[in-house]
Amino acid sequence: MANELKLTWENLENAVRNCRGCELCRGRTNTVLGRGCCRAPLMFVGEGPGRQEDEQGLPFVGAAGQLLDLALASLSFGEEDYYIANVVKCRPPGNRNPQPAEAQSCLGFLRAQFALIRPSIIVCLGSVAHTNLVSAEESITRARGKWIEKKGVWFMSTFHPAALLRDESKKLPFWQDLKSAKQKLEEVKAGRRLQAVQGSAQQ
Repeated sequence: MANELKLTWENLENAVRNCRGCELCRGRTNTVLGRGCCRAPLMFVGEGPGRQEDEQGLPFVGAAGQLLDLALASLSFGEEDYYIANVVKCRPPGNRNPQPAEAQSCLGFLRAQFALIRPSIIVCLGSVAHTNLVSAEESITRARGKWIEKKGVWFMSTFHPAALLRDESKKLPFWQDLKSAKQKLEEVKAGRRLQAVQGSAQQ
């Protein structure tokens, strides 16, 4: 997509809306691109839209999304701090996990989002995002909470908020991971402020 068209939000939105790249397009009500600040230093990436997301055309607006929003507000994340997206942009039937071919079909759109937003931090929510963006070799249970750097971007995986609704034992580690993400965010923002000051001094 990025090679065929000038990379703008308008072109990306149109490309996603008109996509027929896999079978998921047949059952969708709306495509679901993302929500949040389009210049945020932090991106959260989940797996795919659920029923309410499909109806509203926005990610993480159901029970899991409300839980995530509550946690972020409790940790004083600002609206300008993050953007939320999914690996796939159409709802999988019955809220099943996206199949590998479906995820691969959509990854170009996610990479275009990365290119437009240019986040310094990416937090993978759940095993689908972890497998496609970080590692297919290590389970989310073993990988969660660990930071790795790829091409100047920090990645961390944690549980999907929906998993917390099924298993309360995951709530504490999820909270700890979000606290770690907030700390990393503050480090990145401090570094950006320093670069801005140094840039001004050189002018």
